[in-house]
Amino acid sequence: MSDIRIMLVDDHSMIRFGLKSFLEDDNIMVVAEAKNGNEALEQLAKVEVDVVVTDIMMPEMNGITLAQNITEQYPDINVLALTMMNEPQNIKRMLSAGAKGYILKDCTQEELIKAIQIVNKGETYYANDVTQIIMQGLGSKLKPKKRTVKDIALTERELEVLHLICKEKTNAEIAEELFITVRTVEAHKRNLIEKTGCKNVAGLVLYAIERNLFDDL
Repeated sequence: MSDIRIMLVDDHSMIRFGLKSFLEDDNIMVVAEAKNGNEALEQLAKVEVDVVVTDIMMPEMNGITLAQNITEQYPDINVLALTMMNEPQNIKRMLSAGAKGYILKDCTQEELIKAIQIVNKGETYYANDVTQIIMQGLGSKLKPKKRTVKDIALTERELEVLHLICKEKTNAEIAEELFITVRTVEAHKRNLIEKTGCKNVAGLVLYAIERNLFDDL
């Protein structure tokens, strides 16, 4: 397995140092560091990176704006938020900006590594606490938009795939449960994103919650 090349973005040098010590024994290679979003974008123009692990609150350019820029300028790079901020509005804004994952700084070494590995595959990863906020807090506080599932005409299969996405199933798990190929799952995800107008899989989860599409969420 080839190394996963990551960039650490945090305005505290000691946190970056600690993260590097967490990751040095695994197939994860820290190839760049930055103390804010502006510096991170400068580095990305020079260094090949697979995953950017970033804090949210930073001077000059915060993690949300950084995620937006990466999503637009470097669509092959995946973003993982690593922060102490667990407020619903920050989670929603970060995921809407294109971040594939969101975990808290009190996570274990094992969870951090797992999150990086999953996000590197282009899939989503949320800490348990974050998942609860997404599934409960956001669902109760966000106002439904006028657009409905009937307006978009999602197929029964697309709804099945969306339901399993909301349950944090991986592409492989969805494929196994629905007896279809992983490539077909990926095609359904692309169709869902196009039909709903969402930017990414995280947006699909928020979309389903906002509209109460499934009774068990």
